[in-house]
Amino acid sequence: MINTGNEETRIDLMRHGEPVGGRRYRGQIDDALSEKGWEQMWNAVDTDPDWQQIVSSPLQRCSAFAASLAESLALPLQVESRFMEVGFGDWEGKTRDELDRLDPGQIGRFYRDPVNNRPPGAEPLEKFTDRVLTAFREILKRFSGQSVLVVAHAGVIRVILAHALDMPFSTMYRINVPNAGISRISTHPERGFRFMSHGDR
Repeated sequence: MINTGNEETRIDLMRHGEPVGGRRYRGQIDDALSEKGWEQMWNAVDTDPDWQQIVSSPLQRCSAFAASLAESLALPLQVESRFMEVGFGDWEGKTRDELDRLDPGQIGRFYRDPVNNRPPGAEPLEKFTDRVLTAFREILKRFSGQSVLVVAHAGVIRVILAHALDMPFSTMYRINVPNAGISRISTHPERGFRFMSHGDR
C-alpha cells in the first residue's frame, strides 16, 4: 500500500486475555495466557478483520496470541519492546487482597494519585508514558494510512487513550480496560485523533 501521508490511520488496541494465575498485579512478570485467556482473545476478533499489520508487546500473554493471529491471517507481526507493561515494583505477582493485608489503603492511594503514590520500586509514570508514546508515534509514522492491531496491556492502552484524548496521565487509571477488550482510535493529519469505540469491536 502506498501512503500519501494524508490518509486516516486506524489503531485497534487489544488487551491480552486472562493469564495463568488469575487477577494480580503482573507488570513485567511473563505469565502465559490461561485456556480462558486464549478463548477470550479468539472470541474478540472478527473472522474477517481488515488489519494490515499487527504489533505486540514482547510479553507472552500478548505475543503468543499475536503470533498465532498473524499466522492465521497471513499478516506481518512486529514485536515492540516498549509496549511492555509498566513495572509495578514490589507489587508484581501480588493480588489486591495480598496488598491490602500488607498495607491497607495503598491501592486506593495509588489510583487516586498514581504519580506520587507509586508502588515501591515501580517504574516512574513519566518514564513509562514516554517509552510507550515514543513507540506509538513511530507506529503511526511507519504504518500511516493503514489499519493496525496493537496487542498490549491495560497500562499501555491507557497511556495511548489518554494521549489521544488529551487527558492528564495522572487520571488514566480511571479508564477500565477489560481482558481481551478492543478500543479503536483513528488519526488523520488534518483532523487529529478520533475515539471510535472502547471495550470491544
